[in-house]
Amino acid sequence: MDSHEHPQSEKHQHGHVHRHGNPHDHQHARAPAAESAPAPEGTIYTCPMHPEIRQDHPGNCPKCGMTLEPLMPEPEDAENPELADFQRRFWWTLPLTAAVFILAMSGHQFGWMEASAQSWVELALSTPVVLWAGYPFLARCVRSFVQRSPNMWTLIGLGTGAAYIYSVIATVAPGLFPQDFAAHGRVGVYFEAAAVIISLTLVGQLLELKARSQTSAAIRSLLGLAPKTARRINADGSEEDVPLGHVHVGDRLRVRPGEKVPVDGVVTEGTSSLDESMITGEPIPVTKRVGDHVIGATMNASGSLVIESEKVGSRTVLSQIVQMVAQAQRSKAPMQRMADKVAGVFVLAVIAVALLTLLAWGLFGPQPSWGYGLINAVAVLIIACPCALGLATPMSIMVASGKGASTGVLFRDASAIENLRKVDTLIVDKTGTLTEGRPTFERSIGANGFSDQEVLRLAASLDQGSEHPLAAAIVAAARAQDLRLATPADFESGSGIGVRGTVEGRKLALGNTALMETEAVPTAALGEAGDGLRAQGASVMYLAVDGTLAGLLAVSDPVKATTPEALRSLKAQGIRVVMATGDGVATARAVAARLGIDEYHGEVKPADKLALVARFQQEGRVVAMAGDGINDAPALARADVGIAMGTGTDVAMNSAQVTLVKGDLRGIARARKLSEATIRNMKQNLGFAFVYNALGVPLAAGALYGATGLLLSPMFAALAMSLSSVSVVSNALRLRRTAV
Repeated sequence: MDSHEHPQSEKHQHGHVHRHGNPHDHQHARAPAAESAPAPEGTIYTCPMHPEIRQDHPGNCPKCGMTLEPLMPEPEDAENPELADFQRRFWWTLPLTAAVFILAMSGHQFGWMEASAQSWVELALSTPVVLWAGYPFLARCVRSFVQRSPNMWTLIGLGTGAAYIYSVIATVAPGLFPQDFAAHGRVGVYFEAAAVIISLTLVGQLLELKARSQTSAAIRSLLGLAPKTARRINADGSEEDVPLGHVHVGDRLRVRPGEKVPVDGVVTEGTSSLDESMITGEPIPVTKRVGDHVIGATMNASGSLVIESEKVGSRTVLSQIVQMVAQAQRSKAPMQRMADKVAGVFVLAVIAVALLTLLAWGLFGPQPSWGYGLINAVAVLIIACPCALGLATPMSIMVASGKGASTGVLFRDASAIENLRKVDTLIVDKTGTLTEGRPTFERSIGANGFSDQEVLRLAASLDQGSEHPLAAAIVAAARAQDLRLATPADFESGSGIGVRGTVEGRKLALGNTALMETEAVPTAALGEAGDGLRAQGASVMYLAVDGTLAGLLAVSDPVKATTPEALRSLKAQGIRVVMATGDGVATARAVAARLGIDEYHGEVKPADKLALVARFQQEGRVVAMAGDGINDAPALARADVGIAMGTGTDVAMNSAQVTLVKGDLRGIARARKLSEATIRNMKQNLGFAFVYNALGVPLAAGALYGATGLLLSPMFAALAMSLSSVSVVSNALRLRRTAV
């Protein structure tokens, strides 16, 4: 941030409820939902595969039929109602599935009963499996037709439904079928296929639900960081432990050794070392003294502290990190658009292939031809599940977002993860980005009759209206010298080159030479002094009083210790680094020379930074912008990837797609490596899904029968379908072990 700016209000995030489909869908939702603890009021539910679907009650996605999940994951110990429901359905019906399978496979060989009686026994055994255990799948199938949105449940419902209904008719009215349909003394039935497919689909759903729950582990771990209580110091000096939700802004809280800081605040008493690694990813403890800010959920290692709470509830750093991670996990990557388009026509194509398979086998296959046709058509419907295709990118995004958060890098959306690897040009702000952003006052020099001390007093009086780090350094220096500060009026900040206002009835302007030119105030009288200070890397600001040059002030801002390493890492990745700062050209030159930055721009306004981003983009470059100030916001928004320092303003973070919690530029290199690993993972998932279906559908249709005499049983098709989804989720989970 390189110019004085207005104080900004805290960031607010509000959820918007969008209803999709039938508002009564929740009546058909997870059966045990009523038995479980109700979700917190205001919970928003969304689809893992279609994040644009959001509603304020549980239910199923109108597009793909998957059960909607809470936008914010449940705590680690919370029971998943759908998982519990599927487990109950699976285990209660597994003995029935095993019995009907054994009977169908060997009953005719051992002659356990008459053929017609065997069909009735299989009907009795399989009906609870298909109609009760498979009810969620059949209901989703029906809903896919009502919603005119064919999906994986359309295929599963059609496959099992066709096998079951055909078998029921063959059992109840066998006389309706030609003699060609008879086998082993009865019309062939396929109850075992329908039952086994339902059981295997339940197994696949159980495995997938458990695997998918791990993709939200990062958010759950973040939610678990916050302490449950805080020790509040009352007005009379007494202390009491209160629930965290009862802490308000302005409360004084004691943090004892070994305790977690309850909320964001500022230290008013004591000194201690805090472990902030759970928030920033930085393992080295940070010393906190009076006046320093602390982050909620960080661990107090040694001394006792008294803090005054500044942000509570959803406005704490931890809460905002959780919200950003959840938002990124539920966003849709550009690569997913291709998968969505393919999946949109995929189901209809599979149904057409299944019908062709039925007809081809029925008309031209060996006896019983229509029996073969039905079984192969069912196998085609079951194996061609688009679930793997739909989960390929969302699962990778969810894991990558959590991985980034654990290393202090927050992605706002999936497109940031996908685009960051393409970046070849990085524009960086100076103050607060390359430098500490906590500058110290060096000196003031008076001119035209103004003393050095008066220049400092007037500048500090005006800067009381600014939150800029340079302003804070000037105000702190004036107060340290016990100078009497006046209250500014008509404070104005928005030019990106300085501030204006009225102090003690005089019009003041404080900023760089660009501001002085705007005010028509010549700076030649102090030009030599200013150039000398800038050559040393100091930021120089001129003060004009009623249109007359009053003096200059020099403030130095040390370069972050991590900046040189970060720049070396970025250059090693082939990224062109350009510095753009509101400071003078001489200051910019000095800092650039010290850091080995070849291209720099000084005295740039917000519009200039925006134009710089646009110029590089017109040259065909993929541009990232890193900054922390309000004046950086337009450029952050325009860049292909905006990167904000977590130590900066809320406006900058709202404008950016990536936030570095610690404000450490090394996070950009880490984020880029994670971006590359994520895209590789997504391509692996999509490639597997495409290859799986390209091989599975012809195999299920009987393409190899002529050469090998082998057919794919619908039961094996169901097992392959379930394992395909699990394999995609498992591959995505490998990202958690990626070294960045």
